Amino acid sequence: MSPKSLVLAGAGKMGGAMLQGWLAQGLDPTSATVFDPHPSPELIALCAQKGVALNPPQGAAAPEVLVLAVKPQTFADAAVGLEPLAGPETLVVSILAGKRVADLAARLPRAKAFVRAMPNTPAAVGRGVTGAVSIGAGASQRDMADALLKATGSVVWLDDEGLIDAVTAVSGSGPAYVFYLAECMAAAGEALGLPKEVAAKLARATVEGAGELMFQSQEVEPAQLRRNVTSPGGTTAAALDALMAEDGLSPLMKKALTAARDRGRELAG
Repeated sequence: MSPKSLVLAGAGKMGGAMLQGWLAQGLDPTSATVFDPHPSPELIALCAQKGVALNPPQGAAAPEVLVLAVKPQTFADAAVGLEPLAGPETLVVSILAGKRVADLAARLPRAKAFVRAMPNTPAAVGRGVTGAVSIGAGASQRDMADALLKATGSVVWLDDEGLIDAVTAVSGSGPAYVFYLAECMAAAGEALGLPKEVAAKLARATVEGAGELMFQSQEVEPAQLRRNVTSPGGTTAAALDALMAEDGLSPLMKKALTAARDRGRELAG
């Protein structure tokens, strides 16, 4: 379900990835307009190649969908120019971290339908996951938002906006945890005597391969995939004994995600 008109406000890496996904899935380029005061060379090239209007001098009428992808700290200033674009029939889709629907509605008072979404960086390669909640949006508007968000991966819908901070902790910030896991594995391998470049290559390829295996095994729980590669009394079991100890990875991960969730709440005010 493609909107008849769409405005993308702000197009950093995430906004650019979303635009690329929409165009790949058949969005009419002439129906899209991008406003970005500092467009990247990649965005300029994409818009020029596909025929998407970028910062047109005449502005734009209130679109069917307005996607907010500006930096959260600049939203208050950006909203001055965006307010005319958020009409009563416009669906506002926000990917702004820390900005609640109440914050959006205060700055865009004519808008009635909102979707607050939290994507993550694998969206850039079409393998992202987005947590989303709709407030005031009708069924057709939510379906449209679902289609737009799925252009960069999967979507999980929530019933409670208060859970967005937990989504941020798990998946929004989650890629960084995985990257750090690869760093730690490489450092540990180097400490065991492997050349630095060998340890780095082994760690990176292992994380990549395990992620792909999990992706291709959608019906299999991660716990079962773990058991599948763990022989009783073997080397993997010895490592897991340390990782699964009372002071191992599980409580540390809970502590980390709680810190991320709490910081999200602080940013939301």
